[in-house]
Amino acid sequence: MLIIALEGPSYAGKSTAIRHLRRTTLGSRAFVSDCYVKHIAHRDDIPPARTDSAAAQLAAFDRFMEIEVARVAEAAANSRQLVILDRSVDTLLAHAYALDALFGYGVHHQLRHRLKTLPFLRPDHTLYLDVPVETLHLRRKTAGHTAAEFEYFLHEPRFLHHARDYFVHTARRPMTRELTVLAADAGPDEVAKAVEALVGFWAR
Repeated sequence: MLIIALEGPSYAGKSTAIRHLRRTTLGSRAFVSDCYVKHIAHRDDIPPARTDSAAAQLAAFDRFMEIEVARVAEAAANSRQLVILDRSVDTLLAHAYALDALFGYGVHHQLRHRLKTLPFLRPDHTLYLDVPVETLHLRRKTAGHTAAEFEYFLHEPRFLHHARDYFVHTARRPMTRELTVLAADAGPDEVAKAVEALVGFWAR
């Protein structure tokens, strides 16, 4: 089984790329799993992006790992040899890494340790869509989401900086076996095609 994950900040283009892949030959022969939050039926049940304590951050991790366990079972029950993930456990670790840096929760190392005993899908390849902060803000504004949710923690520059560091600069490697960074500040169709090309190369 070959597991490929797409990572990157909110509005980086992951969902667009996933939708594009679903329409291709690659997508037709792959098991594709949506982002964690899409597995939660009610918006109010989604853990907050900015937790207010280390305990709350650990609880958020546990909630998302319930979904990860279900992903593992679904992938195992599926006969397809290609698995494509919209975010992986590295999302959860990157989030904790950023909140540790911002608020001193000190939970990132605990989560890494806990993962050693928990079932999860470890990507063989992770494609990180790297987008400048200004471009992310513009995409969110174009989508019409700025008025309804003015303060968007996931786009706060300090959070984005630390979350990106987890993938690109941190001394401790992400859980994925191999990380590729793709500049994704082009149009969504162009980015989706670049993602398709890389996934096709890995899945040969």
